[in-house]
Amino acid sequence: MSTLIEIKNLTVTYNKTVALENANMVISKNDFIGVIGPNGGGKTTLLKAILGLQEATSGEILFSDGLKNKGSDIGYLPQVNKFDNKFPITVFEVVLSGLIANNKWFSKNNNDNKTKCLTVLHELGIENLASKLVGELSGGQMQKVFLGRALISNPKLLILDEPDTYVDSRFENELYQKLKELNNRMAILLVSHDVGTISAHVKSIACVSRELHYHPSNIISPEQLASYNCPIQIITHGDVPHTVLGSHNHHQ
Repeated sequence: MSTLIEIKNLTVTYNKTVALENANMVISKNDFIGVIGPNGGGKTTLLKAILGLQEATSGEILFSDGLKNKGSDIGYLPQVNKFDNKFPITVFEVVLSGLIANNKWFSKNNNDNKTKCLTVLHELGIENLASKLVGELSGGQMQKVFLGRALISNPKLLILDEPDTYVDSRFENELYQKLKELNNRMAILLVSHDVGTISAHVKSIACVSRELHYHPSNIISPEQLASYNCPIQIITHGDVPHTVLGSHNHHQ
């Protein structure tokens, strides 16, 4: 399988506090990796490092020749609760802004750009919202808009930071169905606090609790989570029972 990104011995610190330590992982074409772990465990730090938003203290992240332009080759859906929904911008303009990073001659009046935007809006079923202000949208609608922004450049890797937060179950089902379709043409890295939900959709799991442990399957047991030093809940209606793991000591 073609490698897109190789993370080698990556360590990231904030003010001498280690957030991510000696992480190793390979992201390949058509991977669908769920990233789980406790709050403050380093999940968002991992994303920021891949996106070039956080400098590594040591180690390296190697990008394939086909993934050199992070502006267009990597799509990013941040946590939308961090967006100022009072900002006066329309759905069309938000989605279109996903083209800015890789086009210094960007213009919203460019016909090709308009066509790309309308195509994405149609694919996500939100073309009727094009002229609405984002502040008028529901949580699920806003997630679709920012997903459209991440997709408009047709990336090779899609990164999502807890996209199922602050949305209802209907949108959550629509989201995972759409991600399944998108995975046919791009790799996906999905951060979530809910291993029970994502395990039905991802292909593999990375547990991040300062250290990173890659699990090459979507089936993971409480015992494996404990061995990975990943003290999180499993809540599911499948074969894995509801389990609450106790705290696990980090390295001193």
